[in-house]
Amino acid sequence: MSTTPNPRPGTPNPAADAAWFRRVLGTFPTGVAVVTGMGADGQPVGMAVGSFTSASLDPPLVAFFPDRSSTSWPRIQASGRFCVNVLGSDQEAVCRAFAARGGDKFANLSWQRAPSGSPLLDGVVAFIDCEIEAVHSAGDHWIVIGRVRHLDVGREIAPLVFFQGGYGRFASPSLAAWEGDLAVQLRCADIARPHMEALADALGAECVASAAVGQELVLVANAGGTRSHALPTRVGQRIPFLPPLGTAFVAWAPENVQRAWCAQIGSGARPGASEALNATLASVRRHGYAVGRGPGWHVSLLRALMRTDFTDRAQTEARDLIRALPPGWEAPDWEEPAGGREAVETLSAPVFDADGSVVLVLSVIGRDSGWHTGPRAQARQLLATAREVTAALADTPAS
Repeated sequence: MSTTPNPRPGTPNPAADAAWFRRVLGTFPTGVAVVTGMGADGQPVGMAVGSFTSASLDPPLVAFFPDRSSTSWPRIQASGRFCVNVLGSDQEAVCRAFAARGGDKFANLSWQRAPSGSPLLDGVVAFIDCEIEAVHSAGDHWIVIGRVRHLDVGREIAPLVFFQGGYGRFASPSLAAWEGDLAVQLRCADIARPHMEALADALGAECVASAAVGQELVLVANAGGTRSHALPTRVGQRIPFLPPLGTAFVAWAPENVQRAWCAQIGSGARPGASEALNATLASVRRHGYAVGRGPGWHVSLLRALMRTDFTDRAQTEARDLIRALPPGWEAPDWEEPAGGREAVETLSAPVFDADGSVVLVLSVIGRDSGWHTGPRAQARQLLATAREVTAALADTPAS
């Protein structure tokens, strides 16, 4: 039986009601972009649009639909070119600045020139640089067709989305698997804390608990103090959730989640990277824990994440540090290195909830000397603690 609503004969056409038109069309989510150009006076000009779309592959054409009442569009049109800046999920303030009428929309924003000379905003997800191909009339809007001359991706971050009158973001399956507001993880961390303190005392090391929330790994608890060469252990610190980091969360996730996580390694990854990531996940599952090697790299990430001027550039720096790691960075398969020394900075093991999903990851961080021999004994103690916490969450005896 069909549930599609049908207008009754003789009733007014609901499409003629502007408010109803906007409400119905608002059920279709759209991306958010800022179209920029250079005015004849040499000043940058820009406007927020939710109507950007691809139009043709051959030739490469895109389109957007500015309002006829726009004061920005005529200035962009006069230049004969424009740049589409695809906004990230953390750039809602940028969108609102360009959606407002009047004022200096570029105030407090950093930007550079795209190849066409149009403004390219820092921190965007992607840019598409165009020449105006054609402009057509469409009621109270214009249809602007642009021929693409240059385009590239920027930050690896979820895009900003507009839906039913509000802004939000899209999460791929790997990110959506850990959506939440940390309430559950914080309660779990409270239960885990005494076990973490006992482990930190036994190993003479720092123990931290982290949770995966969307695009980030969030440190929710620590025990055993901090030290200068540790991972950033300030509670609340956020680390980009990108491969090859986070294997202790992903290794026990469904296959579609693992595939989506691996896909985030990016188009510039070295050949065989996806296969190496999958091999690392299999190794982590087999051993039950993941490792993190190299204190020097951890210190570099710490410095990037702890910067007080945490700008888009600092975020990019942290992401670049993560993406520069080899796919097997967290693989626990231990081989004694030449000379008998390899500094292992962290050991990480999952804590499961009653449904068998990873709710926390416990990590122990070696002291200043690091662990220079196979850390199997420390790994066994970490695994035993992770099982104890899992059992405590389920309120059943540990096995």
